[in-house]
Amino acid sequence: MAAKRDYYEVLGVPRDATPEQIKDAYRKLALQYHPDRNKSPDAEEKFKEISEAYAVLSDPQKRSQYDMLGRAGFNQQYTQEDIFRGVDFETIFRDFGFGGFGDLFDMFFGRGGYGGYGHRKTRGNDLVYELRISLEDAFRGAEKEIEIPRNETCKDCAGSGAAPGSSPRTCTQCGGTGQVQRVQASGFARFVQITACPACRGSGSIIDKPCGACRGSGVVKARRRINVKVPAGAEDGMQLRLRGEGDVSPDGGPPGDLYVQVSVTPDSRFRREGPDIYYDLKIGFPQAALGTEATVPSLEGPVKVTIEPGTQPGTLIRLKGKGMPRLTGFGRGDMFVVVSPVVPEKLTPRQRELLRELAKELEQPVRERRRFGI
Repeated sequence: MAAKRDYYEVLGVPRDATPEQIKDAYRKLALQYHPDRNKSPDAEEKFKEISEAYAVLSDPQKRSQYDMLGRAGFNQQYTQEDIFRGVDFETIFRDFGFGGFGDLFDMFFGRGGYGGYGHRKTRGNDLVYELRISLEDAFRGAEKEIEIPRNETCKDCAGSGAAPGSSPRTCTQCGGTGQVQRVQASGFARFVQITACPACRGSGSIIDKPCGACRGSGVVKARRRINVKVPAGAEDGMQLRLRGEGDVSPDGGPPGDLYVQVSVTPDSRFRREGPDIYYDLKIGFPQAALGTEATVPSLEGPVKVTIEPGTQPGTLIRLKGKGMPRLTGFGRGDMFVVVSPVVPEKLTPRQRELLRELAKELEQPVRERRRFGI
């Protein structure tokens, strides 16, 4: 299967295109490929492709997410319905004299969305799973296998809810629509009330012999193993969306989604701020005064840093590009070594004597300046 093209490439616009340029490009392509005008076999698929690209790039929030995650990552976060939700196609199509967005929705998702004009099928429940990873996993990216409990289609009845060897029958009261109408007349006015069929409870069918495994529901509880790809640079609280990995629908509708909440376990060595990491390096006062070299840990192994003579407490030493990968895929953050001279809590008599002598040496220039009023 060919990889899906980049949305900017589909519309033929640069990545820094303005909203007006994106709209103009879509207008021209929609006029060229709309199925009402173009009867070639591939026109409908082409029209769907350019409409999807426009739906994403015309929305500032979706476009920002797309630019950051790329097409593969974006498609994990958004369903087709999410992509087209809130997009104003009406104005464009009205100018062309074509059908409105309702016609386009039918083209993408089928008549009436998921269930036709009768019973609208239910979408499966979304699920949430908390995945704990280490800072090293977040740095390198990781693939983790998780196990989730979810509703799955009953294998004994293939989701029909009827016992093996039997099948549901069409509800005679509603004719399989799942709805019944009640008409009331008041003078010259007639009121039509549409409600779920009481005989089949809105399903459109009746099961005379329920399946023993699922008790007629068509779904059973099961545990499923799923591989989750955590991108390099993942942040604590990041949410990954796995489309279609939630509960199955109880009546043949689309499955729900699985949301994986990423939790990055704090690392005792480092402090993280976005793509940057910080390491506290404790050294003695003599090393801070005289200068030295030190070896510090990093996410890629030990690194040597140079401590300049006279280094003050809180001095930051920047190791460029030694931080976390950026989720945009462009470059990495930095690592900062925070130098913290340590004052010893206990001293030997010899150490005390040496420090007293040093204190006198350091105090001498101060006394001289005071004497001359400097």
